[in-house]
Amino acid sequence: MRKRWIRRSLPVLIFTFFLIVFVDFQLRTTRFPRFNHLPSPSALHGFIQQVSIAAKGARSLMYNYSSSGRRSKLDKYNGDKSVTEGTHDSQPKLRLDDIYIAVKTTWKFHQTRLALLLDTWITRTKADTFIFTDKEDEELQSKGYNMVVTRCQSDHSHQALSCKMSAEYDGFMASNKRWFCHVDDDNYVNLEGLLSLLSNFPQEGDIYVGKPSLDKPITAHQLLEGNKTTNVQFWFATGGAGFCLSRRLAEKMSPWASGSHFEQTSAKIRLPDDCTVGFIVEKMLGIKMVHCSLFHSHLENLLLISQTSLPRQVTLSYGMFENKMNSIEVKGSFSKEEDPSRFKTVHCILYPSTSWCPPVT
Repeated sequence: MRKRWIRRSLPVLIFTFFLIVFVDFQLRTTRFPRFNHLPSPSALHGFIQQVSIAAKGARSLMYNYSSSGRRSKLDKYNGDKSVTEGTHDSQPKLRLDDIYIAVKTTWKFHQTRLALLLDTWITRTKADTFIFTDKEDEELQSKGYNMVVTRCQSDHSHQALSCKMSAEYDGFMASNKRWFCHVDDDNYVNLEGLLSLLSNFPQEGDIYVGKPSLDKPITAHQLLEGNKTTNVQFWFATGGAGFCLSRRLAEKMSPWASGSHFEQTSAKIRLPDDCTVGFIVEKMLGIKMVHCSLFHSHLENLLLISQTSLPRQVTLSYGMFENKMNSIEVKGSFSKEEDPSRFKTVHCILYPSTSWCPPVT
């Protein structure tokens, strides 16, 4: 009987021994308070509770990617849930002047597309918005706008686009701001929505957030030494909807993005600026893009965005798509003829006290 009891008890005793050693090792290597001796059952219970609480907090902020699209939990915030859920209470509060907003435009759109932005959302963040263009505009500069005149071509080639993105990146790196956000001159930026979204992330994290224009990773042919090429696949956030990068991640991108390196990297994959950003982040650095459905380009059906969800959206767009004007469907005091982009109507919904907005009836 004694031998049988020993045989039955031995595996349990061995398992218990290793469990105690494992727990002791965890206690010595975690950031939680360390014990100078093996914890009592009550102390061990308290430690497990701390781990559980920390895990729940981490899960509320981490972005889980599915096998089909690596979609972030933030995609769910296109519904009724607030984008600020899960914000770190201990991190410094993010402010609009912590965000470097770069608007890419060209001279021929200064009086049309850009003028619409200057009358709407840029009025609320003028000092922190930087307009990257290809020709001097003394009138706009005299009004105090941050105009960055690049030496880039004015066409829509991938070389010209990458040239401007390179200038945007360098402009951000020379600033002391915590976030870099790129948009095009046909984007409306909901500043409160943007602030809420970025506040949801750990401010010292490696964050690349935006919306892909494809339903699968893009395939590029990366040029190698000796004129050889290799196929690479990666997700990228379309520049037409806008995207954001945290400073920590932007700093890590420097070997491929600073100065002339960005255009050189773009040439190696023969793809434009937004694709190049995705290539650097996902392939060169091995960091996954956060997919967020709150960014919008004119290449999607904007009629699907409900008016009630406007306060949660980050960017909107407009433009011709399949020979029809594609814009958000909103009701307001401006007709579609007066406001085909619907940006003025959206602005008056979000900021009804704006001087040129019709009185709310």
